[in-house]
Amino acid sequence: MKKYEPYRNIRKGAVIFGLSLSLFALMMISIIASLLVIIFSFSLGIIIGALLFNAGLYIALNRISRLLEFSQIIGVFPKIISNKRISNLRYEED
Repeated sequence: MKKYEPYRNIRKGAVIFGLSLSLFALMMISIIASLLVIIFSFSLGIIIGALLFNAGLYIALNRISRLLEFSQIIGVFPKIISNKRISNLRYEED
């Protein structure tokens, strides 16, 4: 019987094929454009070139998404956590 693990990284956002939604949309636009190129100029070299280009783009976008994931963690937490009210009123300087 196959086991399914719950998705625990809900705060990271939606992921399709290991890519965020914006990178996945870029990948789909590239695939649609390459299909149009294949349809209008049908040759074996263009088909192989489009397949290699899309595979390379997928690998590059996957690596970029991993690098962006680590860079977003750095700026998440504030440097100072305080319950002090932020106000421009100075009561001591009257």
